[in-house]
Amino acid sequence: MTEQMPDDVLRVENIAKRFGPVTALRDVNLHLRKGEVLGLLGDNGAGKSTLIKILSGFQKQDSGEMFVHGQPYAPRSVDAARASGIETVYQDLALIDELSVYHNLFLRREKVHRPLPFLANREMKRQAREALDEIGINIPRIDVAVARLSGGQRQAIAVARTANSDADILLLDEPLAAMGAKEGSMILDLVARLKQEGRVSIIMILHNYVHVLQACDRVSMIQDGAIALDKPTAETSVEELTEIVVNEYRRARQQNAAQH
Repeated sequence: MTEQMPDDVLRVENIAKRFGPVTALRDVNLHLRKGEVLGLLGDNGAGKSTLIKILSGFQKQDSGEMFVHGQPYAPRSVDAARASGIETVYQDLALIDELSVYHNLFLRREKVHRPLPFLANREMKRQAREALDEIGINIPRIDVAVARLSGGQRQAIAVARTANSDADILLLDEPLAAMGAKEGSMILDLVARLKQEGRVSIIMILHNYVHVLQACDRVSMIQDGAIALDKPTAETSVEELTEIVVNEYRRARQQNAAQH
């Protein structure tokens, strides 16, 4: 069990989740401090995305407890998680291709004129431009459909949308997946800016250890459904992270060989 710290914004205790015969999470203990960027590592199928889905209210754990700002947290839906200040950017982004950049930024939070329910497009454009400029995202036109943007720009808009909300905890599920170096650095710069502001705390699933050491304050690694490593990034290295994975791979192979 993780010891509660006064500056923890999120705490997870003994979380377990099964899908039929498959154990996705066995006993996960994790915490996130205010203003911190936590890198979440693990092989494919280690349970990283399952944990993110539980935190975001998309799935429910079988056992274990969660706390947000010291209060019990048991979201019944994604909307309930949002109401508690937790926003998620999934790999598939949930952007609507046909809608403009600024309409996507205000998706489900559209601004309307009162008392008539007409969209306040001019106001949304102004706020969208301000929000993108503030976090350093260079998108020349915000009235174009997001389908016309690059992968990095689309991902940046998805992250900006969460950062532009009232959320103070952001969950990023592989924000650099299938991106080139230039696109990826745009997202890492954006995360660095958000970290600098200190308003939000971030959990980010990453695969590249160099990115983890570059962008995160702390790293947690899930193996066999539990947290196998939890360290400040300043106290670990690419070599140590690689060695842990290699040793786990060898252990799993030996276990399989012994069973057959």
